[in-house]
Amino acid sequence: MTKLAHRRMAAVACLAAVILIAAACGDDGDDTSASATSVAVSETTGGGSADQTSSARTSSEQLSDATSDTVTITGEQGSDVTLTGPIAVRYLAATAAEKRALGRPLDGSRNAGTRDSGVVYQQFSGGAITAKNGNPGTPAFITWGKIRDAWNVPRAADGTPEVTGTNGSAGPLGTATSDEKTEGNLKMSTFEHGKVTFNTKTGEVEVTVNDKVVPSGL
Repeated sequence: MTKLAHRRMAAVACLAAVILIAAACGDDGDDTSASATSVAVSETTGGGSADQTSSARTSSEQLSDATSDTVTITGEQGSDVTLTGPIAVRYLAATAAEKRALGRPLDGSRNAGTRDSGVVYQQFSGGAITAKNGNPGTPAFITWGKIRDAWNVPRAADGTPEVTGTNGSAGPLGTATSDEKTEGNLKMSTFEHGKVTFNTKTGEVEVTVNDKVVPSGL
């Protein structure tokens, strides 16, 4: 009986040792898993922060571009065209729809520059941007469509169409003082010495120079 009891006690002791070893191994596994989870979460959070920083930096860069007075874009002929001063500021402020309507800028000395009067201008495939001068803060305006066509008609000093007359900002209307405005069927742009309206329903274009309605010449 004594020998049998000793054997039983030895068996119990061995079983207890096995249980303790197993429990210890289980704890190590849980710690490793928790550590790995902690690292994984840390890396994910770090990655998210980097993305947020990148996004914030991109937004900042876009904001910087939007308040810049210089922008370079691909022109109609495929070469780079750099817009500066009020022209660049107005272009950067244009809506996506306005930019699509304007099209690409035209290059060449005849399509951009400064007139003797100080007016700065840039021609585009679908319109033009002009400003009274190139000084910082000077507003620039977009002119396009039928209104631009009428503005570009050569005119005599009184505004009547004349082949040998002047047109655009150098003509009797002068430079633009507003973007095109729309009220119902009527589109209108104002100029230093008058205005041009276009009725989209009737197709009629009316030109007023110094408070006098003159033939559109179109």
